[in-house]
Amino acid sequence: MDLEKSPPPRQQPEGCLVVAIRLPVRIVALVLVVPVRMAWDALVVAGRFLNDAVLRPVGRALLWLGRAVFVWPFVGLWRYVVVPVAKGLAWLGNVLVVVPAVWLYRYVLTPVGHACAWVARGIGAGLAWVARGIGAGLAWVARGIGAGLAWVARGIGAGLAWLYARVLTPVGHAVMWVLKGLGAVVAAIGIGVFGVVAWLVRYLVVVPALWVYEWILTPVGRAIAWCARGLVWAVRTVVTGIGIALYWIVRVLFVLPALGLYRWVLAPVGRLFAVIGREIWDALGHAWRVAGRISLAVGRFLATVLRWTFVEPVRWVYRTVFTPVGHVVRDMVLRPVAEAARSVGRATRQALTAARESVRQARADFRRMLFGEPKQREAVARREPEARETRTLGSSTTALTKD
Repeated sequence: MDLEKSPPPRQQPEGCLVVAIRLPVRIVALVLVVPVRMAWDALVVAGRFLNDAVLRPVGRALLWLGRAVFVWPFVGLWRYVVVPVAKGLAWLGNVLVVVPAVWLYRYVLTPVGHACAWVARGIGAGLAWVARGIGAGLAWVARGIGAGLAWVARGIGAGLAWLYARVLTPVGHAVMWVLKGLGAVVAAIGIGVFGVVAWLVRYLVVVPALWVYEWILTPVGRAIAWCARGLVWAVRTVVTGIGIALYWIVRVLFVLPALGLYRWVLAPVGRLFAVIGREIWDALGHAWRVAGRISLAVGRFLATVLRWTFVEPVRWVYRTVFTPVGHVVRDMVLRPVAEAARSVGRATRQALTAARESVRQARADFRRMLFGEPKQREAVARREPEARETRTLGSSTTALTKD
């Protein structure tokens, strides 16, 4: 590991113009920025105080008011009105609709459905027996008809086979012999006519066209191509000359003056403005930091003055006057009132619990009056011990060794 301190980055040497511009610019920037920074810090402190002392308490109060006006009434309505009414309606619907419907399905519709199914099965068995008899008769008739049709089809097939072998085959052979003869005659005639036409086309069209192409069209085309190449060369030479002339005219009249203006005027002026702008920006940053230190010192001084002129007297009054009075009020007034309120709340909860228990008992009596006592489960001897019992070395849970 390299423990030596790395050398600081080398700074470019600054000219006397930069040093001459920096000091007055920083003085002017400090004079202009200090009031702005102090006003900004004052606004920040006022905004924080306003946020902590006014906006947050008002927001919390509005939030609590919104809950008290909009949320809590609906919660109470849902919890203490809608839910009990819905539970009551559900119990009433169960007693008046679900239980009678289940009894009707179980003791009326199910036996009627079973009887209808038994009758339907009997009717289906009778219809199946009748259908099997009818099907057997139709099958016998179909077999007879099929045998008759097969005998007729065999006779017709034998007649058609004799007609094909003894009549149609000789006639077809004769027709094919006649057609072959006619085709040979037509082919011989066509070959002769095609040869004559080909000889005439060759010596009347092809040979003259080839002579015209070789001795007339080819020299004319070469002459036209040579003239076209010469014309293209001339046009290209003229265009190149005009382009070179325009290039030097534009370069001498526009490019070189613009390059000289940029290199010898605009670039130095731009560098000067860049130096001035950078120094102004650095001066503003330095002035803003210095104004912050000044504003912090002024703020601490004002805070100290406010503390010793207002806060400390108020704190002394709160400790020596309001705190003992508050303790007396808490012990003599607030605690007895809170104890009385807790006693009232406890008595109210006990009364509500007793009323709820009475309603539950009345509902159980009403259900027992409508449906009777619920069936009690029969006690079954269990091989395993109860959940509360524990196994020991002297006890057993098997059927053979169990006491």
